[in-house]
Amino acid sequence: MTEHREFDSTTNGLMEKLQALQLIDSEIPAVIIVMNVMKNHVEYMSPRGRQELGVSLDELKAMGESYYTRFFNPHDAADYVPKIEKMLRAPASANEAVTFFQQVRTAQSADWAWYLGSTRVFIRDANGLPTHIITCVIPIDPLHHVTSKVNRLLEENNFLRRNQHIFAVLTKREKEILRLLALGFSASEIAVKVNISEKTAITHRRNIKAKIGAQSSYDITSFAQAFDLI
Repeated sequence: MTEHREFDSTTNGLMEKLQALQLIDSEIPAVIIVMNVMKNHVEYMSPRGRQELGVSLDELKAMGESYYTRFFNPHDAADYVPKIEKMLRAPASANEAVTFFQQVRTAQSADWAWYLGSTRVFIRDANGLPTHIITCVIPIDPLHHVTSKVNRLLEENNFLRRNQHIFAVLTKREKEILRLLALGFSASEIAVKVNISEKTAITHRRNIKAKIGAQSSYDITSFAQAFDLI
């Protein structure tokens, strides 16, 4: 009986909040999404959002987890999803929110578009555990200067993910020489700085370029910058 009462309490609280949202969601300059984190499906999305995606609320609910893979780019999702999961584990007193950029692909277009989202816990059960989260999402003008910065950050994050395993296998000496190469030092100059022969420095340079797939000095510099060596 206790579990049943808790379920009824959560359900009633959700319905009351959703009814309140529906009265004003057309006036809010953002798409409102309520996710059921227990069943991992969309509980509610404002009409503007459903119209942009070209789906009904029933269709969204029926998608379950496929909702994420259908409309959102998994590359940047890998950055913000762990933050949302951490927020869900935080105590209610923390009252945290997570703000993030995400790429969305609507039913009307195959191209990704940038959106800014902010998420927080919407409903908790009688034990204080989150059952639903609410997210406000707004599109970012593709011509806005923020978009180019976000694209650059995304490219950098993707580069780090693709190459983290390569950087991890470089030895301490190779990382040291990679840094010097990126700074423009020649093999002979590097030999003097790290107290090795020029032949050894040349060998290190050849091995490093092969490991990181560098074809030019630019590639070496870009790799070193990505991993904060310079």
